[in-house]
Amino acid sequence: MKKILDVLIVGGGPIGLACGIACEKANINYVIVEKGVLTNSLFNYPLNMTFFSTSDKLEMGGIPFMSISHKPTRTEALEYYRRVFQQWKLKVNLYEEVKTLQKNVDGIFEINTSKQTYLAHNIILATGFYDLPNLMNVPGEELPKVSHYYKEPWPYIGQKVLVVGGANSAVDVALEIWRKGGHVTMALKGDGIDANVKYWVKPDIENRIKEGSIKAYTNCLVKEIREKEVVLDTPTGEVTIPNDFVFAMTGYVPNFALLDQLGVELSLDEKRQPCYDPSNQESNIPGVYLAGVVCGGLNTREFFIENSIIHAEQIVNHILGKSLADSSD
Repeated sequence: MKKILDVLIVGGGPIGLACGIACEKANINYVIVEKGVLTNSLFNYPLNMTFFSTSDKLEMGGIPFMSISHKPTRTEALEYYRRVFQQWKLKVNLYEEVKTLQKNVDGIFEINTSKQTYLAHNIILATGFYDLPNLMNVPGEELPKVSHYYKEPWPYIGQKVLVVGGANSAVDVALEIWRKGGHVTMALKGDGIDANVKYWVKPDIENRIKEGSIKAYTNCLVKEIREKEVVLDTPTGEVTIPNDFVFAMTGYVPNFALLDQLGVELSLDEKRQPCYDPSNQESNIPGVYLAGVVCGGLNTREFFIENSIIHAEQIVNHILGKSLADSSD
């Protein structure tokens, strides 16, 4: 008979690793499955990204996070969580994607991945949100020149680049490409740059827009993307601009498919926030727990690494409490 895990953790990002550490401390039998590399979302961040949080707030498992500057870089974070993984000897299966999840009639969860089948008493979904882009759903979005992810500025020297969005990712892309000689235009959905943009970056982008180095259209939506141009819908009418590349930094969404398979209820408003108890992170489905940014639904700004690490201890303490209650019956 196949061994039944106490916990199956979906997602090998920082919060998934924190859940693994909590299981290790409690001597709970667990496995973490990650469809990509370790901390896959961080790996896909821009190469030169700097975190908003300070390194001490990203620490876990009693392992100090030392960074050269006050705020760590992507590379420093990747190295730190690699050391966390190795030092705690966490049970992580990489390049293994969850395909289906279901709760059987006996109350045991069956999880089918791209490599094998697991049985578990509990599931923790720590899937983040960076893997699924929030699509604009406009003609031409499927063209090769359009991307929802950005790595580095070098391929865009001398190119006409449209950056869609006004939050942190969009601002970083616009400034980096402009500084390397790209011709940057921004399409901003609102009246200007997002108020929550990193405080040390916001004046920079606003000054570049003010002086005309970076052209910005406000209250603007992309209407159509063509091979050599983009059509924008602006308050003064349609504007067609020449274009070589488009970076649609329009955000990302959680993996609602996994939530739907398990029967986790979502709020009926625009946030589509999963139903869960914030005191223990258990969803409306007993034994299904939510950790990290997946808790916010489409409101991805509410949860991040530094305020979600606590979810791991809350979940494991609740699982232990249920086990003690069952043993006393």
